[in-house]
Parts: sequence; structure tokens; C-alpha cells
Amino acid sequence: MSGFWQDIASHITAVTGHKFELETQGSVGGGCINEGYKITGLGQQYFVKLNRPNQSEMFAAEALGLQQMKATDSILVPQPICWGETQSNSYIVLEWLELGSGGASAWQEMGRKLAAMHRAGGSEQFGWDRNNTIGSTPQINTWCDDWAEFWAETRIGYQLRLANRRGGGFPDAKLVMARIRDILQDVMPQPALVHGDLWSGNAAIAADGTPVIFDPAAYYGDREVDIAMTELFGGFPPSFYQGYNEVWPLDAGYGDRKDLYNLYHVLNHFNLFGGGYGSQAKRIIQRLM
Repeated sequence: MSGFWQDIASHITAVTGHKFELETQGSVGGGCINEGYKITGLGQQYFVKLNRPNQSEMFAAEALGLQQMKATDSILVPQPICWGETQSNSYIVLEWLELGSGGASAWQEMGRKLAAMHRAGGSEQFGWDRNNTIGSTPQINTWCDDWAEFWAETRIGYQLRLANRRGGGFPDAKLVMARIRDILQDVMPQPALVHGDLWSGNAAIAADGTPVIFDPAAYYGDREVDIAMTELFGGFPPSFYQGYNEVWPLDAGYGDRKDLYNLYHVLNHFNLFGGGYGSQAKRIIQRLM
């Protein structure tokens, strides 16, 4: 067994109080940022994500996001067990949740439970206790009283400056930010704890039919950012939106803001992967301007 697996096994034992000895480890999908593994031993099983040694802050922020989401007592998220760094890796160990597939009623319940998480409140301001990451891009969460300012500065402005440094040829960030402040000046959302990266790869139905979400980029923001992202790449059935609207109907202006909220993720995809995301972002900016 590699030394770092021994370190992780010892950490699990120390944190849980139950001896853990690694018997098997197998690779499972961990997304494009981290490597994912299922590990088992002495009747216990866990999900482990690994990254380079200097990424433990990213995992600490993920753990905090999961803990805060769990504390709303609304939607199932995997319990973070422990996280840290070995000489060769940074890691986070999570509760293992067996995933299955669910029909319309399970996805309707997903919508209801997400709305309940959004309704739980917990902050008077927009932002979060610490910066975290969206994919592997830093996500700046400096507390702010003004939603328009928060979205213009820490979300679109930040990504646009990164994109132009990459040679993206986007309009000047200051111009776009001024337009965003105009569009959002009268939008006064209640700060909601949002997942922050809610595409279909980060939502599933557990084997027992319970909706579950994971891999958050959490912060307090307009709840509509989560709903907008579910529409960006698709994969969420109509029953999901039906369930959400049963608990907390979306405001009439949501359709006008959806593009503006998804621009953040499209720019981030350009910054991470390049390619056609640049022209997609430019089309959205043209429509907004």
C-alpha cells in the first residue's frame, strides 16, 4: 500500500474513532479536476478525492460548504470525514453514497429539497467565510451588501479579467461590469446558501431514491444562480423545476437574468478549457450590452 494511503487510513481512524485498514481501492469518476477513488476496509467504505499537494485549501473549503449545506437540514450531501495533505497528495475523504437512478418523482423531490436549502437563510450579506474554487479557478467571496456589486465585481469582472489575460479578446471588464450593475440594480434577493456549481454531474439520486448534491462551490447569493446553471448544460428534467416552484416559486424576472448568471460559468469554462466557450461568452455579452 502506498505511503499516502496509509496516512489517509490513519487520519480516518483518528477522526472517526473506528479503526480503518485499507483493503481495496478503485478509481471512480472524480470529475476533470480531481482523481476519485472508492476505498473499503473493515466493513467501512469512503469516497476519496486526490489532487496535487498544494490543494488542501480547496478541499477544506469544499468540506465547509458541505457542512453548511448539511446544517440546513434540507437536502442530502455527503458528510465530509477528513481532509489534509501528504507528501504526494492533498485529499478529502467523504461518506460513500451509493448512487442509483430516479424517475420524475425523485427529481421533483430534488427540486423541493433544493428550494428548502435556499430558504434556510443564514446570512444578511452576499459572499462567504472564505474564498473557494469553481472548478480549479479561484472564486472570490468577499462579503458585500449589494448583490449587483457582488456579481459585477467578484464574479463577472474577475472572470473577464482572467479571460482577457488569456487573450480572449472580450470587451473591457469595466464596461461589462457597469452594464451588470444597471441590470441588477433593482434586484434585491434574499441571500441564500447556494451550491454554486449545480450542473447535472453534481446532482444524483441515491440508490434508495434520495436526491443528493455534491462538489459544491458554496456561497451566499441569489438562489437563481443555481437554477440558471441547471439549465446551462441541461440534464435536469421538468419535474425538478416543478418541485422547486412548489416550495419557492421563481420570480418573474428570472428569465431575464438567467444569461447573466450563466455568463460566469461560460467564462470560467473558457478560462479552464478554452475552445468554443469564448464565442459563447461573447454572444451572451452582446445580448446583455
